[in-house]
Amino acid sequence: MAEILKELQFSSEIKKSFLDYAMSVIVQRALPDVKDGLKPVQRRIIYGINQIGATAGSPHKKCAKIVGEIMGNYHPHGDSSIYSALVRMAQYFSYRYPLIDGRGNFGSLDGDEAAAQRYTEARMSKLSMELVRDINKNSVDFVPNYDGEEVEPVVLPARFPNLLVNGSTGIAVGMATNIPPHNLGEIIDGTVALIDNKDITILDLMQYIKGPDFPTGATILGNQGIKKAYETGKGSITIRSRAEIVEKANGKSQIIVSEIPYMVNKANLVKKIDTIRLSKVIDGISEVRDETDKDGLRIVIELKANASSELILNYLYKNTELQTTFHYNAVAIVNRTPKLLSITEMLDAYISHYKEVVIRRTKFDLNYASIKLHRVEGLVKCISILDEVI
Repeated sequence: MAEILKELQFSSEIKKSFLDYAMSVIVQRALPDVKDGLKPVQRRIIYGINQIGATAGSPHKKCAKIVGEIMGNYHPHGDSSIYSALVRMAQYFSYRYPLIDGRGNFGSLDGDEAAAQRYTEARMSKLSMELVRDINKNSVDFVPNYDGEEVEPVVLPARFPNLLVNGSTGIAVGMATNIPPHNLGEIIDGTVALIDNKDITILDLMQYIKGPDFPTGATILGNQGIKKAYETGKGSITIRSRAEIVEKANGKSQIIVSEIPYMVNKANLVKKIDTIRLSKVIDGISEVRDETDKDGLRIVIELKANASSELILNYLYKNTELQTTFHYNAVAIVNRTPKLLSITEMLDAYISHYKEVVIRRTKFDLNYASIKLHRVEGLVKCISILDEVI
């Protein structure tokens, strides 16, 4: 028994084990890669769905089947973590451009959870097809999966800068990331501008990329926070709900909210405003109603006669989530190392990645064409001496 015991210094062993764990969480779980903007579980979901043929335009497949395939072949963790990641990629209020086309109950702005995976179905969205385009043309590296029976891509080819387009959020050990989504057209224009001029300034780049573009709408106050975030990778962006004061014929007025800040729970927001009404911290609110329907979000705040609508609205901006602050923190994995990135660094890394994808794809196509040409030349040679061949 004494022969198999190994003496270790407690402090050094704890330090080594913690560092190994921390790096595993940082690189293999919580932070996205700058090249395709995906965390490992998201990448495995997209690749796995593509492998089983649930592509855009094909029939939806049961989420339970998809989760089982991903868990069995690529992601050896619990099914709940895989399904929750899949659900988030299908939510229109979480992703600016959903990567999963879901059918069934995938949750709501009120914080309702998605239905169980046995009740929902999914397939790739049209945009996520662009993440895997040319993946079978040796455009990216593959590594063995956890049991060595399959292979999986290190990153996806990604025909657009998904990290900025859909953003990312995650908490690792000792660091976190919080990147907002952006408009696809603006990001493409900004990428082209950077390709044309490598020395472009942040201000010039902001002529193309105006700022974050949140799926739930709302208004960003000022652009200094955006500029600082783009330059340094860290900053604060103030987001305010889109609200309109409507005067009624009976002399009363109402505040109608049509857009709320990103990641705000609508049900909790309505409840908070109603709590303010009941407590009468500020007098003048007579009723709060959530009239959201298939046509869009609509929160109606009825005011009493002679109430100051501007005063009440400003109070609500200050004391509820009608106005929030987005803490921009652009940390991503660059060559297996976490790094805080400016917007030009993110785009530069993507451009370098896609340049390599194009070169590798072109070499693959050239090799394939050369093989076909060799065969055709052989057939032509055979035809020229047909009698001898026969």
